[in-house]
Amino acid sequence: MPEDIPPPTFFQKCLQKIKPSTQKIHNKEAINDLLRQAQQQNIINIDTLNMMEGALQISDMQVRDIMIPRPSMEVIDKNLSLDKILDIVIKTAHSRFPVIGEHRGDVIGILLAKDLLHSCGQKKYTFKMRDLLRQAVFVPESKRLHILLKEFRDSRNHMAIVVDEYGAAAGMVTIEDVIEQIVGNIEDEHDVDEEDNIFKLNELEYTVKAKVHINEFNQHFNTQLHSSCMDTIGGLLAEHLGRLPKRGDKIQINDLCFMILRSDSRKAHLLRVRKKPQMNDKKETK
Repeated sequence: MPEDIPPPTFFQKCLQKIKPSTQKIHNKEAINDLLRQAQQQNIINIDTLNMMEGALQISDMQVRDIMIPRPSMEVIDKNLSLDKILDIVIKTAHSRFPVIGEHRGDVIGILLAKDLLHSCGQKKYTFKMRDLLRQAVFVPESKRLHILLKEFRDSRNHMAIVVDEYGAAAGMVTIEDVIEQIVGNIEDEHDVDEEDNIFKLNELEYTVKAKVHINEFNQHFNTQLHSSCMDTIGGLLAEHLGRLPKRGDKIQINDLCFMILRSDSRKAHLLRVRKKPQMNDKKETK
């Protein structure tokens, strides 16, 4: 091979091994089809396929799709004593904490556990919250995930506070949350299952864990979904699809639209549920 000709790229290698009729790529779905063919022909494995599909998918996702809702945020009140703050840091084992003012939606900064512990190790240290606070980064709910990931990398920030259209804190998102959309769920020794399985984003949209039992889902949404062989809402969606759910899959069941936000090669993990807006019945009086 001449020295001035660059080696073939990964996609070029895939195209060389797949029949010519698939070489025309007009949209993302065509790219996904190409990748799935590559996996079926053992050019790439299933984990690589999932990561590449996830990398393509994040450009279509918004921060609101993956954010941790405000009621579920681990926050620190600016007026707490040092002992109580240390208790929260030790109990949660998180590295970053939004610090709130008089109201929970008023985030005044970010406290890093390493800053707090470093200061506590100094002799004659007098705790002052304002001396340790770092500036919070605020992003709108509508920001695209691939743009947020680039901003995280450029600024070296790992956490952003998500604000609604009125400027109030609606939740938070971390760089780990974004990366998980590409590589799948990242668990460490401190991760625990949260008790709340259904989070309300707004009047029409919710995030729901796929492990939620169908009966619990029906009770919460006043629906009558059922399956003869599946127990969870994730299993019900797999039954409707006739295959394992993939990130980005959308399923319409009655008045509910489901979108798979997180999944791996075995099952779905997190869903977004959107209810169909209900028109108020208008009765004309004659």
